[in-house]
Amino acid sequence: MIKTVDIVKGFKTPESRWARFGPYYAMFPLDFAFEVVEKYSKKGDFIIDPFAGRCSSIYAGGVLGRQSLGIEINHVGWLYGSVKLRPADKELVIKRLEDIYSRRNYYKRASELMPIFYTMCYFNEVLKFLLAARKHLDWRNDHVDATLMSILLVYLHGKLGEGLSNQMRMTKAMGIKYSVNWWKKHNMIKPPRINPLEFVLKKIEWRYEKGTPNVQESHVIFGDSTIELEQIAQKAQKADIKFSLLFTSPPYCSVTDYHADQWLRLWLLGGPETPKSLQEQYKGRFMSEEAYYNLLDIVFGNCADIMAEESTIYVRTDVREFTFNSTFEILIKHFPDHTVKIVSKPFRNKTQTEICGNRTENSGEVDIIFTKK
Repeated sequence: MIKTVDIVKGFKTPESRWARFGPYYAMFPLDFAFEVVEKYSKKGDFIIDPFAGRCSSIYAGGVLGRQSLGIEINHVGWLYGSVKLRPADKELVIKRLEDIYSRRNYYKRASELMPIFYTMCYFNEVLKFLLAARKHLDWRNDHVDATLMSILLVYLHGKLGEGLSNQMRMTKAMGIKYSVNWWKKHNMIKPPRINPLEFVLKKIEWRYEKGTPNVQESHVIFGDSTIELEQIAQKAQKADIKFSLLFTSPPYCSVTDYHADQWLRLWLLGGPETPKSLQEQYKGRFMSEEAYYNLLDIVFGNCADIMAEESTIYVRTDVREFTFNSTFEILIKHFPDHTVKIVSKPFRNKTQTEICGNRTENSGEVDIIFTKK
């Protein structure tokens, strides 16, 4: 029997090796995800997370024997979740890695024409390899390609020696101008010399060393929760399924733009070379108070249709007035017969958002827990 402590601490089991898969800005603490799933559900229950992120809640549910379903609108988070729930065969992933590496020299000219950010960020051998992966990995439709691509995303940027890049943060990519200026200021204009085949092969061997995780049937859907939940409700009704735990943490209003934070990883997935267009495309629903309120209202309203009569709604949100009040008001509206408990979670240390520039006066999180038994 798997012990939760062996998963959230150390790397001795396949479940622990894959649990942390996928650095993601403002992600759930792993121990928190397992704690909530264990406390508020039982084996065989159905769990849903409509803002799944890197899918820690879904992974925790699957490992602990719950049938879990997540929805994620960011391709990076969706890939992390899809792969950690069901990694492809290691030997097939390695074979595909070698194939992509063999194609790198077709991208010599393309690598030389890339903007200065990329040539400062990546050694030429690495950049050619990444361009080949960007072109040839069919990560949307092929699970082996998805697994390899997700591994490349994990190590696309990070501290020197820990990733494929020049010195960068691992959980988010800073802006182009900021990065170039920082490298110049710190005399780091030349990226580290890395053999991408050897580097990625070592990472694959380590990740698979203990095997692959034993996960109850669980899935993450790529899409918009305001749309996907309607289809989920129809399927759940036909199958006579009700969810016993809604466990999620919506993006906080005006704090985090997950698409902008992951712009470089999204570039590797075929997105634009700069983060600007991504910011404009997605930030409205998280920056506009009206759009944010409507988003939560639609999502939690649709979730109410698929929850069991006796269920738990566990939402971690921001302590700031608008985000908290809006979330609480909407949950009261859609779950009026549930008992409410509120638990404050003040930050003891600097958070990722503070370290990376968020200067909001009120800091901390709040857990809003609705239960009905």
